[in-house]
Amino acid sequence: MRKLLCFLAVTVTALSVGRQGLGEDKALSIAVIPMGSTHEYWKSIHAGAAQAAQELKVDILWKGPLREDDRNSQIDLVEDMIAKRVSGIVLAPIDGTALSRPVGNAAGVGIPVVIVDAALNSDKIVSFIATDNYKGGVLAGDHLAQLLHNKGQVIMLRGLEGSASTMAREQGFLDTVKKYPGMSVVSSNQHGGITTETGYQASENLLNAYKSKTGDLSIDGIFCPNESTTFGMLRALQDNGYAGKVRFIGFDSSAKLVEAVGKGQIDALVVQDPQRMGYLGIKTLVGHLKGEKIDRRIDTGATVVTSKNMNEQKIHDLLHPDLKRWLK
Repeated sequence: MRKLLCFLAVTVTALSVGRQGLGEDKALSIAVIPMGSTHEYWKSIHAGAAQAAQELKVDILWKGPLREDDRNSQIDLVEDMIAKRVSGIVLAPIDGTALSRPVGNAAGVGIPVVIVDAALNSDKIVSFIATDNYKGGVLAGDHLAQLLHNKGQVIMLRGLEGSASTMAREQGFLDTVKKYPGMSVVSSNQHGGITTETGYQASENLLNAYKSKTGDLSIDGIFCPNESTTFGMLRALQDNGYAGKVRFIGFDSSAKLVEAVGKGQIDALVVQDPQRMGYLGIKTLVGHLKGEKIDRRIDTGATVVTSKNMNEQKIHDLLHPDLKRWLK
């Protein structure tokens, strides 16, 4: 009898948590937990979430780790939001495996979770909203092959070890380059980490490894799979006088990266739509809480941006989102 009463108590708690905020007199409270809080990418996700929250008249609690490799901090944040009994959680997991347990804990007490940006190894989620990161890597590989006329030696600087999103981009790039017999990847085992400084240092070391006695580079192309590695590599190329002399494709955007595309120092950026990702994260979760049918996987798309198309209105808006409008 005691076990039965305990079970019923937990069940009632779960139901009440899962339904909280659905009344007319109480707003939904949704936690949004990004991987980090410093890069422009996460600010764009924040803006999209804020836009949706305003339209749907719900409250959001935005809080993320300072560093994108701080798994323990992000786990603590998820557990803290569970303790706060929020209506739901939108999460960009740092580690697809490590965050599965706290997400399972949330689901266990009736708090639904929508995953954005990077995949989670869990069947306890409502929906996964993100770029098709593998396809993004394929786009980068095909574009680099086009620039190099299907031949040449290339290097790839990886992002953070264990990050599902960047690992998918890296694999998409590597698989694509294999399709071109005249191309070869001569280095793909170095990691740039998650800050521009670690990305810069790794880029310096990598470039030095392929520098001849005369100072020329023995490589023809470079791919970096996220904002921090792309900017770190850009700085290393600029400091060593190689910017614009080797084909270079990056991933994600920032003001300085877009400027480098305009100057011909970066040939292309594979750009996501993080603001749409944040917007759909909130909209999807609210829809779920209201009993609507939700797609388990939503692809927010990826675009190859070059100096030739960067001023087109649609791409210009993607590169220069109006963050101040939503992040007051």
